[in-house]
Amino acid sequence: MAMYTIIGADQKQYGSITDESVRRWIAEARLSAQSLMKAEGETEFRPLETFPEFAEALAAKAAVGLTPPPLPATAIATGATPAKTSGVAVASLVLGILSIITCGVTLLISAPLGLVLGLVAMNKIGKSQGQLGGRGLALAGLITSCTALLLLPVFVAMLLPALMQAKQKALSLHCMTNVKELSLAMRLYAGDNQNHYPAGTNWCTAIQSEVGATNVFHCPADFSDGRCSYAFNVQLAGTETGKADPNTVMIFETDGGWNVSGGRELLLAKPRHRQMVVVGFADGHVEQVSESRLSQLRWNP
Repeated sequence: MAMYTIIGADQKQYGSITDESVRRWIAEARLSAQSLMKAEGETEFRPLETFPEFAEALAAKAAVGLTPPPLPATAIATGATPAKTSGVAVASLVLGILSIITCGVTLLISAPLGLVLGLVAMNKIGKSQGQLGGRGLALAGLITSCTALLLLPVFVAMLLPALMQAKQKALSLHCMTNVKELSLAMRLYAGDNQNHYPAGTNWCTAIQSEVGATNVFHCPADFSDGRCSYAFNVQLAGTETGKADPNTVMIFETDGGWNVSGGRELLLAKPRHRQMVVVGFADGHVEQVSESRLSQLRWNP
């Protein structure tokens, strides 16, 4: 079955339509001999009267004394298939808007993809000879995607402080968990040794069997090569647990080492957690202590 494309009075292309539809429209005076059309496979439009297959239909119409007017745009629009909006163009615009709204990691995916789909849609629409619409949508998708990519450095600058703060918080919480486990291991050791804390010279070695994993001895924010990031308050060494004041410092952050014990002189000169030092106390609780409060800590049990 032959298929044809027609140019309406509004200079837009409509189709494809069958030869039977063309003959019906001639009979209904919706097409004239001067109406421009082309057959499937042809590249140039020409007057309908140059198509021999429709000569009989045109002659029959002329025989009844009617001269069909040029095809109105509205008549064509209701009788032929209108141009379809490109789905790729719509997808490009959606991705462009999404990349602006999210301002996050998805921007790195949605913006480049929206840009590519916008270019593809523009190319397909240009080659469709009026069969596809949505050029404006594709152009809007290109613009929004490009804008999002240009604003990417701004988004990164806005997110970086929040990401750094979240990382610091995670590291400090991890460190507090370590000190909590070490404090518990100290109490377990004491329970097996007549309620006495280990000696200061070998406290890491003494409680190692009570600790679940060796990385508990190392703070994630400590980038030194030391095996242990913490020290034991030497004034608690060998003392009975029940005789120690609950608020006495037991475990605290210090420079890397193993079996390190001492007092306030071993406190970090430069805290690892935003001016905060993690300290474990004799009763087992753990705190993040600010630099201004370090001088108020109790060291004598």
